[in-house]
Amino acid sequence: MPKNKEQKRDILADLKDKISRSKSIVFTTFDALGVKDNEELRKSLKKENGEYYVSKKTLMDIAFKDSNISDLDIKNLPGKVAVVFAYEDEVSPAKVVFNFKKDKEGKISFVGGVLDGNFISASEVENLAQLPSKQELYAKVVGSLNAPVSGFVNVLAGNIRGLVNVLKAVSEKK
Repeated sequence: MPKNKEQKRDILADLKDKISRSKSIVFTTFDALGVKDNEELRKSLKKENGEYYVSKKTLMDIAFKDSNISDLDIKNLPGKVAVVFAYEDEVSPAKVVFNFKKDKEGKISFVGGVLDGNFISASEVENLAQLPSKQELYAKVVGSLNAPVSGFVNVLAGNIRGLVNVLKAVSEKK
């Protein structure tokens, strides 16, 4: 059933709000996804503070034109397009879709995205999805910062271990 003008205005206002709040946006095709798969994806994205949103391309195009995103033409994206909004972490919703895509091969695919106000291609979105999460990066930084300290402690402990071994050998000789 077609939507009336008031419903379309509400959808536009909702879309503009979501666009303004999101840190990154991913566009996917979902032609072969069933209702069960769509709901599963929505739940997975909600856990990562993301949102899966489906609307007509014309309404999305109007909403995105007002958002000052460069090089974006939604009408030229292939197939039915769904939008994944990332509200906290720029990468985690793309990771969720990427992992979901592995399980549902051929049913969903990336067609592009928006990062820092610029349109990015599907391959760039896929590369973004394969980046480590913020928590993994934090752990690597902490490990890198901690490595010199650990090495220094091991060197100091090595001298003491050497002294203990020499004293032990001397005591065994006597």
